[in-house]
Amino acid sequence: MNKCTQEIEFIKGEESAWSVLEEIAREGARKMLKLALENEVEEFVQKHSALRNEQGRKVVAKNGYMPERDIVTGMGPIRIKQPRIDDRYLKDYSNASWFTSNILPRYLRRIPSIDNLVPALYLKGISTNDFPTALSAILGEGVKGLSSANIVRLKESWQKDYMEWKTGTLVL
Repeated sequence: MNKCTQEIEFIKGEESAWSVLEEIAREGARKMLKLALENEVEEFVQKHSALRNEQGRKVVAKNGYMPERDIVTGMGPIRIKQPRIDDRYLKDYSNASWFTSNILPRYLRRIPSIDNLVPALYLKGISTNDFPTALSAILGEGVKGLSSANIVRLKESWQKDYMEWKTGTLVL
């Protein structure tokens, strides 16, 4: 085996080690997020455990899980299954509001730092068609929701915000 072949094998081995490390980090983050969500739901259920309806059933109870979804993070997508709560009748028996997660908002698909990455790449000169390739290189394969069409939509939004700022009509 010549020196060039040895270097290529070494680089392949390092890439493999890094991908294993990234997968371990992603799995650890997924488990921590799952645990935090489970604790948040459990606290809400415990807080309202004394409330009962006329039939003696709990007004607030765990109710399975929402469908799995991917959350795009700086280390790539993390698949999460969020616990669900049945609190439809809570307002009938209490002044409390319905459950909403403080950890994982309802329609969140990307963490805020990813939303900050897109304009930074745009300002650095990445073309619209190159965004999917650049983002998959940074965030890993399988990242969804950051297609060329979405980038164009975001750019239009930024342009609108800029024009409002420029004319002094931007409301924060």
